[in-house]
Amino acid sequence: MTTATQTPANTAEGHIDPAAVLTDGGFVPVQTRSERPWSYDAADFGVPTGREVNWKHTPLDRLRPLLVDEPAPHDVISVEVSGPAEVQHLRLKVDEAPRGEVFRPEDVTSAIAWTQEAEAPLIRIPANVELDEPVVVHLTGTGGVAHAHVVIEAQPNSRGTVILRHEGTAEQAQNVEIIVRDGAALTVVSVQRWDDDAVHLSAHQARVDKDATLTHIVASLGGGVVRVNPSVELAGAGAQGKLYGLSFADAGQHLESQVYLHHKGPHTVGDVLYKGALQGASARSVWIGDVLIGPDAVGTDSYEANRNLVLTDGARADSIPNLEIETGDIVGAGHASATGRFDDEQLFYLQARGIDEEEARRLVVLGFLIEIVQKIGIPSLEEEFTAAIEAELAGGVAP
Repeated sequence: MTTATQTPANTAEGHIDPAAVLTDGGFVPVQTRSERPWSYDAADFGVPTGREVNWKHTPLDRLRPLLVDEPAPHDVISVEVSGPAEVQHLRLKVDEAPRGEVFRPEDVTSAIAWTQEAEAPLIRIPANVELDEPVVVHLTGTGGVAHAHVVIEAQPNSRGTVILRHEGTAEQAQNVEIIVRDGAALTVVSVQRWDDDAVHLSAHQARVDKDATLTHIVASLGGGVVRVNPSVELAGAGAQGKLYGLSFADAGQHLESQVYLHHKGPHTVGDVLYKGALQGASARSVWIGDVLIGPDAVGTDSYEANRNLVLTDGARADSIPNLEIETGDIVGAGHASATGRFDDEQLFYLQARGIDEEEARRLVVLGFLIEIVQKIGIPSLEEEFTAAIEAELAGGVAP
């Protein structure tokens, strides 16, 4: 297992807590998110126990098959790709650039996916090309364990959108490696509309170079356990990262995102906003947000927020925002979190104007989530997500 400065050895039990590093005095907690150990070898991580900082909120008993480092069939998930002819599609072996230029596995499932994906698909938007329609990758699971590593590269001064759509059922460990080169503007949308028994663990890691922009959107509206963890490094001067998330958890669903935004270069801008609604017994959402403003990130302007609306008893939302600042020369930085039920004043306002209670509640939920939907900027997806939220609410919103 590797950090920027050291490679600690395994303990006698064959496991290293990703929240600790080995020193002469024993294991000590990692002091910043950027120091978290990584390795391409799954054996370095061992089997998670649930006490590790990056697993403590995840239901490990529901994803055991993804913790086994064994080959999986290649026909578990069918893949259909559509998009403009200018887009390049290649296959990359483990040691073939740009695969591995950005991605560093930080947990056992992403290390397994790295190893088991012998040839990773590359979606490349060539330099100075502006796509007139999105690249859509439609993934449909048919049941079973699957591993994937995908590389998305926006070359200098290109413009484009890539949509990853997940449907059907599978137990998938997925890596998404994103490279946004100088002056490029890339939007990546990951849509999870799995069946109720699906398990989806995905690690997205991105680097945004000089004067480039990444808009990253996670929309989780289906699946039994869905965990999408975006990690974005704003490496170049003037880089921008916009990280948005939308989720709606029903009874028995666990929807999770651990977000990391690292301001590394000067004059970078970050905007993180995740919103979620929950209804039904044992509906669960987890959001952990880490923002690190590094010592060279002068002139940074950054804000992260998470908002959750709990619609019924028995639902639970965990929200943990973290902010680290290593330079005093910034424009601004902040973080916020709020979880609550309906605003009675909003309901009263609508009902006082002749709107019945059920319709008033529907309007409140839509008004809460629509902010994220409108940030997508793709009319067809906005219509789809609005309809999906309406369908969720049709299942019943208790007072």
